[in-house]
Amino acid sequence: MSRRPIGEPILSVENISLSFGGVKALIDVSFDVREHEVRAIIGPNGAGKSSLLNCINGVYTPQAGRIVFRGQSFTRMNPHQAAAMGIARTFQNLALFKGMTVLDNIMTGRNLRMRTNLLWQALRIGPAENEELAHRAYVEKIIDFLEIQAWRKTPVGRLPYGLQKRVDLGRALAMEPKLLLLDEPMAGMNLEEKQDMCRFILDVNDEFGTTIVLIEHDMGVVMDISDRVVVLDYGRKIGDGTPEEVRNNQDVIDAYLGTAH
Repeated sequence: MSRRPIGEPILSVENISLSFGGVKALIDVSFDVREHEVRAIIGPNGAGKSSLLNCINGVYTPQAGRIVFRGQSFTRMNPHQAAAMGIARTFQNLALFKGMTVLDNIMTGRNLRMRTNLLWQALRIGPAENEELAHRAYVEKIIDFLEIQAWRKTPVGRLPYGLQKRVDLGRALAMEPKLLLLDEPMAGMNLEEKQDMCRFILDVNDEFGTTIVLIEHDMGVVMDISDRVVVLDYGRKIGDGTPEEVRNNQDVIDAYLGTAH
């Protein structure tokens, strides 16, 4: 449903298996994500969705399989490497700096792009001052884009939950990611907040050209904004296709849609 044309695969997850002790979190999972698409991952609680995102951005190292991102193949990767290559992530439980302002929280997303050394940055002299001004200008654009100008100088801890989620999205966007991983971006939101977040996700996809992978429990949202959906159940992939194909997949209906919805 993206307005930009969907391209070739930017990410391939190939035969990923992940265990914790005797517990199998993921079993031989494969799927791809095409450039500029919105790709949803759904499934019941405990299906392995967050574990899968953690493998993609290097938090977990799977015991088997590999990840191919923009033509480069990895069996091991760490989060810093993933971020440097253009993979950004938001988390289910907000990891914002509650005492810092909206502006400063989003500025932390620019750290990877800072080129001057820490001493210059601390003193804000010479090239560091110019660099900071350029980064700040980029962050101000994100603040305008997410319509949070009125709260720029407000400590994040004072904001309502829906706005905090928007700041979290802004910090990820500040990294200028090629691939954005969203872990339940609408959890705990009311209907109006969900509608706003849907709009921002589609606008990020369209205006920034960012490829998006999201985990989401709200099936209405998934069916509305996704180009393709992959379905997990007990760590296995049981469905993969357009929202319409997934909606009509009997395995998916039995495991997930039929019971919960």
